[in-house]
Amino acid sequence: MPAPSLFGRGAPTILRARDDRTARLGFIGVGLRGREHLRLALQRNDTEIVAICDIDPQAVALSQDLIKQAGRDEAAVFSEGDFAFLKLLERDDIDGVVIATPWLWHTPMAVATMKAGKYAGVEVSAANTLEECWDLVNTSEETGMPCMILENVCYRRDVMAVLNMVRQGLFGELIHLECGYQHDLRHVKFNDGRQPYGGGVEFGEKGFSEAKWRTLHSVTRNGDLYPTHGVGPVAEYLNINRGNRFVSLTSTASKARGLHKYIVDQAGEDHPNAKVRFKLGDVVTTVIQTALGETIVVRHDTNLPRPYSLGFRVQGTDGLWMDLNDGIYVEGTSPAHRWEAAAPYLERYDHPLWKRYAPRAEGAGHGGMDFFVCHAFVESVKRQVPPPLDAYDAAAWSAVTPLSEQSIASGGAPQLFPDFTRGRWIERAPVFALDDEY
Repeated sequence: MPAPSLFGRGAPTILRARDDRTARLGFIGVGLRGREHLRLALQRNDTEIVAICDIDPQAVALSQDLIKQAGRDEAAVFSEGDFAFLKLLERDDIDGVVIATPWLWHTPMAVATMKAGKYAGVEVSAANTLEECWDLVNTSEETGMPCMILENVCYRRDVMAVLNMVRQGLFGELIHLECGYQHDLRHVKFNDGRQPYGGGVEFGEKGFSEAKWRTLHSVTRNGDLYPTHGVGPVAEYLNINRGNRFVSLTSTASKARGLHKYIVDQAGEDHPNAKVRFKLGDVVTTVIQTALGETIVVRHDTNLPRPYSLGFRVQGTDGLWMDLNDGIYVEGTSPAHRWEAAAPYLERYDHPLWKRYAPRAEGAGHGGMDFFVCHAFVESVKRQVPPPLDAYDAAAWSAVTPLSEQSIASGGAPQLFPDFTRGRWIERAPVFALDDEY
């Protein structure tokens, strides 16, 4: 039996090396999120935008305008129906594909991309069910093609500075972490397109942008529907899939009131959507246990009025950091039992990647971190090497959703994480943000 490769079982497919070191890209889904990926790719001199795919003519037109404004040739367009992306994947002049479509399409499109012999870069979450998580892993292993989960928060500047602190032992041995997605999205989940983005109470067929599809998940599902913005960075702190792994979780959900109240407040009790009964609890709390004994609390809170916060807490035997109060405490350094401002530490431990690329990240979405996730994908495609975030990461982080649904449905009973690496987590070495390029 051959030794496992960096891609998965056995020797990987021989990936073609290209002398010009240009990433030839296709884009499936060029709505608001997809166009941000496109915009960043267009700012680089090492990319070629070969093709775009979207069933929305306006999205296609806006994307072609971006391409022309960048002085590039128009991209080939695939827009004839839901499966037009398969025609894009038939092209032999595309190396990597960025997928930024509604959640239910992520896994099918990523699987098809890998089977077509192309790098898949898939937006979050990467999968909706455990079966889809396995589909990503199995396809990457069987084809030898990488699948990178495009989790931008892993590259947030303070998050990476704290990663630097963790790796230098500032907090000692890690014990407990917290994270989540705590973001008032009521204005996103309801929008009829006639209001400025962030208004209205329509969703589904009458909705605009994400309101067309995202809100429907809140009608039929009860679990942590969007875990990876918090879980991804925490997984890197704990070397998940690379010396450690998620073992089990329990989840509970509060009652659901926020979206109904929003509709009534905006449009009155007589509006048809006021009769919709949402299944998603307003606050979903998940507790994960790891193989090395750490605990992680993950919160999903998107349907109530609140300021934005991912609620990070990184706590070890020698201290902790919390982003909610921008505070840090280091035993033996900080005043006893008193918080210090985190800012001086974040500056002192600023990650080398941010020190190197901060000027290029200026103006990129989400405070610059979108530059880094685009950069990592493009560099992986150019070099024909495994990306820093892979199919095992996509599966383990995304699995929080179906496992949390199962736990809530069973009264909070513990659910076991599959070992997507099939035991290889014990020997796989950390790679994220260790390469001086990405």
